[in-house]
Amino acid sequence: MTPTHVASRMGNVLWGLLPSEHDPFVAKIRSGDVITVDALSHEGIMEDQGRDPRRWLESRGLDPSLVLPDAVEIAGEYPGRDPLADGPHVVTGPIGVEGAEPGDVLRVDYLELLPRTPFGVVSSRHGYGALPGEYPLESTVPLGDPEIEWPGLVSVLCSLEGDRGSERLLIKPRGALPAIELPFAPFLGLVGVVPAGTGRLNSIPPSDYGGNMDIRDLVTGTSLYLPVQIEGAGLYLGDPHYAQGHGEVALTAVEASLAATIRVSVLKGAAATSLVGALTTPFGESATHWFCVGMDRDLDEAMRRSVREALRFLRERFSIPTEEAYAYLSAAADFVVTQVVDGVKGVHCQLRKQDFRSYLV
Repeated sequence: MTPTHVASRMGNVLWGLLPSEHDPFVAKIRSGDVITVDALSHEGIMEDQGRDPRRWLESRGLDPSLVLPDAVEIAGEYPGRDPLADGPHVVTGPIGVEGAEPGDVLRVDYLELLPRTPFGVVSSRHGYGALPGEYPLESTVPLGDPEIEWPGLVSVLCSLEGDRGSERLLIKPRGALPAIELPFAPFLGLVGVVPAGTGRLNSIPPSDYGGNMDIRDLVTGTSLYLPVQIEGAGLYLGDPHYAQGHGEVALTAVEASLAATIRVSVLKGAAATSLVGALTTPFGESATHWFCVGMDRDLDEAMRRSVREALRFLRERFSIPTEEAYAYLSAAADFVVTQVVDGVKGVHCQLRKQDFRSYLV
């Protein structure tokens, strides 16, 4: 029987590592199935926050009953974690997809992304982010209880307010300053398929298999395409967000747990190439844009890879020659710095579908 819900509980998750081809599937589904997968935020359960989410939240003046049971379970019971070597993310999966084979494309449609808590957290940590060594300093005093939080950690709470469909996020600075209001735009920062020929990889750097890409444009109503590398694909997800700015400069976005309802489909042969061409790296799509992804440790090279991927897509999808496609990109496409904080940096090209309406008839 196909599961309708995959919870982020012990046995279904890895903490700080991506699943390998040697890990058993935590669930199996068919192509075209719709499932809901819980994505658990790592903020509040981390070692530098005391690895006790109830105590941490209470120390910040919030009701500890707001902490999710899976956060308590994983913080207290997850075995064998190495906080100095492993990444921070709680990764749900891998999920096997019947019929998926290397060379296929896995399409993930985001149907609904619902918040699981009324708050999120934005954290900076010494040595990370866009200003490593500049801010925060190793000696920076935490904003919370220094008995729990380590020096060099700055965690800012963000409240989720409003009714469903009219939610907003508020950051309330200390003192008498008014709240900063930002839009609620939930998405999954980490979605990928199991890479072939590796063991468990650190959850931080993304790659051609997807992972921690942090593409904020992939909200409800959009799709992510991933090149399948092993039989069954091995879909996994995590790093849920309530909002993020392009760049994610402080280190994290608004980290907060989500329930993600997704449709997962296997595209084979012409069904894949007619949409995305010969895909070898993640690719995104919304109702109005295509997103061509470039990733590299060097931001300049990530930019170049995004340009090459956009040229490839325009050539293979629409047979547009490179000369004209390159001119179009310079005249009309937007290249956005996805994130600069995950070791492997990201740039994605935003191609407007309306510019190609004569090709889509």
